[in-house]
Amino acid sequence: MRIEKLGKAPFRHNLPTDHVAATERDASSRNSSSIDCVALGGMLVLVLAVVANDVRAADRPLERPETVTAKHGMVVSVSSPATEVGVAILKRGGNSVDAAVGVALALAVTYPQAGNIGGGGFMMVHPSDGRPPMCVEYRETAPASAHRDTFSLKDNRLGHKVVGVPGTLRGLELAHKTYGKLTWAELAVPAEKLARDGFALDHAVADSLNESLKSEATRPFKAFHLAFGRTDQRDWKAGDVLKQPDLAKTLALIAKHGADAFYHGPIAGQIVAEMRTGRGLITADDLRNYRAKLRQPIRGTFHGFDIYGPPPPSSGGICLVQMLNVLEQFPLKKHDRYSAQTLHLMVESMRRAYLDRARHLGDADFVKIPPHLITKDYAKKLAASIDAERATSSEELATDIPLAEEPPSTTHFSVMDSSGMAVSNTYTLEQSFGSRVVVRGAGFLLNNEMGDFNWKAGHTDRRGRIGTPANLIAPGKRMLSSQTPTIVARDGKPVLVTGSPGGRTIINTVLCMVVNVTLFDMTLEEAMAAPRLHHQWLPDEVRFESTGDAIYADVVAKLRKLGHKVNPKSAQQGDAHSILRDSSTGELHGVADTRRSGKAAGF
Repeated sequence: MRIEKLGKAPFRHNLPTDHVAATERDASSRNSSSIDCVALGGMLVLVLAVVANDVRAADRPLERPETVTAKHGMVVSVSSPATEVGVAILKRGGNSVDAAVGVALALAVTYPQAGNIGGGGFMMVHPSDGRPPMCVEYRETAPASAHRDTFSLKDNRLGHKVVGVPGTLRGLELAHKTYGKLTWAELAVPAEKLARDGFALDHAVADSLNESLKSEATRPFKAFHLAFGRTDQRDWKAGDVLKQPDLAKTLALIAKHGADAFYHGPIAGQIVAEMRTGRGLITADDLRNYRAKLRQPIRGTFHGFDIYGPPPPSSGGICLVQMLNVLEQFPLKKHDRYSAQTLHLMVESMRRAYLDRARHLGDADFVKIPPHLITKDYAKKLAASIDAERATSSEELATDIPLAEEPPSTTHFSVMDSSGMAVSNTYTLEQSFGSRVVVRGAGFLLNNEMGDFNWKAGHTDRRGRIGTPANLIAPGKRMLSSQTPTIVARDGKPVLVTGSPGGRTIINTVLCMVVNVTLFDMTLEEAMAAPRLHHQWLPDEVRFESTGDAIYADVVAKLRKLGHKVNPKSAQQGDAHSILRDSSTGELHGVADTRRSGKAAGF
């Protein structure tokens, strides 16, 4: 088992020749850092498919990701400065939750596409003191004035009206009060300093800023241009320093007064004023009434491993466990990881899980979630419905859902400390840079999460729009999410911490990571580099990473022969910044999945 001893993997011989060659490439172009054990993974050779996520790194130089090894602590995130903040907190005696809070606040400065204080997400925590794993759920909510007919399918998904009540700061506060060791101010001040003094942009952030600033969709949002545009009107480039003085003032208030400053203090007043200016829905009462929640995680087992994922309003935990349960019914180890048979069975498990997602999943405080979805008995029934020789029609599988005729940004990071406490955190603004609304005078972006509700009751179409009842808008309801921060444990101890951005592709990215490591014995580096697969019931197509290598071309041809519609595209699926603990040595192995950008660091 690779988790017991890390070595050369049997998967190696099946890597495309371009991918193997990438291990020899010079990494001299990477930025240096004073933090111990730092590795900036480069872009993979793989070309991947993505649904609704702002991944812009396809044109960057391609390199293989690298593994960073440490004994006492590890942080892996999309941003070098944010990772450094987390490692510094661990070195000062903070635990994994302390580091996670610091990283999350820092990402609000250094990764504005998705890092945030104006969005929401899920934090999975596996304590090391005997307490059970827990999910800190801080998903955004619908404002009190919102209802099922607030939006039409033609409505703009940018602007003030689509902003959900933010949950990030209440969530970080709840995690800190429940598990943290250091003071809140110690965790918030590094982010304030980054905003005030500035930080050097990397290629991914510079490119994303330039694209958004030039976009016609961003033109109406003057505060966005003031916050993120250059005064000389030139393009940003890697190495340029971005300072955010308004955001620094906001973070100073948050460092001093905590989340209360945001929800019923001076920042709340700025948010409400911004809503009035743009005819948004959020009121002072909406902010005052918001609560983050501690929720029991979804727990499953897979070939002797314990799987912990987020519960509703995330669909991630249920779908992941359901797919793993189905795959456990088949002897996948008899087949190569990238055989047509293995991929066929993975696609069919995805198809069925995403159908159940559409049928049943929403905010469990508003809708009843069938408990059988994650049982082994139900998985056996689903597995029995899979034809080993033919693809299932998505439409024929769901005759109970009438079909009508005929984009988001998230970020994930992982943390482990010397005690064995693990944190897997995914949070989001929805689309890249969220609603594009920057709160004037406060310097931070607001989400456009109302777009994650089903906007049109009864309207489910072949393009993937869903109109089933469970996720329709209601006042105070949390919108359904695909975020899947995941912790895999064995014998009560975390061994894999993973997750990803990527809209509806998130769950399948995590599925691929878990299967690669636990079943096919890949090293973390190999699991990260392996091609990813996605099917979401509708549209009825398989999206598969393909390098153009003959091995994968043959697999694609075989999948098509089985009846699958395969759509390989030159885009990328998620970035699964992950940590693997070697249970025999206790060493921590961190890998930054640089399909966007990223940094793993430890000590």
